[in-house]
Amino acid sequence: MEPISTTNPFWSYHGIDGAASVYELRQVRVALQRELQQSMFASLSPMEWYETVNELHDRIARKAVELCIEGMVEDGFGQPPVPYAFIVFGSSGREEATLWSDQDNGMIISDAAHEGKEAYFDEFGGRMADLLEQLGYAKCEGKVMCSEPLWCKTLTAWKEQLLEWSSDLSWEPIRNLIIASDMRFIAGERSLADEWLASFYEQFRRVPELSDAVLRNTVKHKATLNILGRVVTERFGEHAGGFDVKYGVYIPLVNSARFLALHHGIQESSTVKRMERLTSLEAVPFPLMDACQRAFTAALKLRRSTPIVMQQELQQSSGFLDEKQMKQKQIHYDLRETLGLVKRVHRALQRQLRFAERRRP
Repeated sequence: MEPISTTNPFWSYHGIDGAASVYELRQVRVALQRELQQSMFASLSPMEWYETVNELHDRIARKAVELCIEGMVEDGFGQPPVPYAFIVFGSSGREEATLWSDQDNGMIISDAAHEGKEAYFDEFGGRMADLLEQLGYAKCEGKVMCSEPLWCKTLTAWKEQLLEWSSDLSWEPIRNLIIASDMRFIAGERSLADEWLASFYEQFRRVPELSDAVLRNTVKHKATLNILGRVVTERFGEHAGGFDVKYGVYIPLVNSARFLALHHGIQESSTVKRMERLTSLEAVPFPLMDACQRAFTAALKLRRSTPIVMQQELQQSSGFLDEKQMKQKQIHYDLRETLGLVKRVHRALQRQLRFAERRRP
């Protein structure tokens, strides 16, 4: 992905590449984030804005890997003893992260023999998670991080893990497989990530029932419209009167596009690219795909419109539209229209699941 502009010094990212310490890199992130927030409704379209935000995160992550290794060398651990790949999942894997997204990452380690590699990458993974936290990326509550053994493995161990997940169609293994499906390479040895991806998609060719298992997870999400077609807002708690954009609109569409892509053998991690490929292959009826794309564009706009607060110079958001925003006619209208499209997609997938379950012996 190329910067949006080569003439504006902001888009050159020189500050990231030239940062000599974690502190300097964090300050660069603060400055660039401020610029991006100011350009949110001005010079960049919503898709350009998300592309630029994710290029920012990618470059920071690559620089963080460099700084982490420098620290390992200074502390006597040396350079990585074997090749590795630093990878991301979640919204970063889909290139849809906001300015306030948290960590979702992992590591693939070469199978090359080296007596001390396990201890080295245990240390490396822990340091990376801590370093990213210092840069303002909160640790993942679900522990999808390179500091966790489940997400930091040798290539062979990863292949065994993917095989194990795909051989158990219960909720938790399929959830982990769904998380894994958004994997994207960031730094290190790309061939390790390529081989990982080949193994991942082989599981879906090997086990046709996996697609139905992913679909069962996909059609479960919180109610957003009542029987009268009105938006269902939060009733209690700190977000009372507000609306959960992430889990009410955005995630259902991400899940729907992911299922359809996996079902049709499309090897993309980005929701937009998944939808584009589904359209070009005519894999899904055009009216349904068109509804998905329009709803997803609206969901991205709504997601970046949620109120933000500043914490230690960096932005944070709950992911909820607040009660005041919900009283604005245009936002309420846009949300209701988008939820109608989401409901349409959801019903189509529910019908597909019922058909699949009747077909099952």
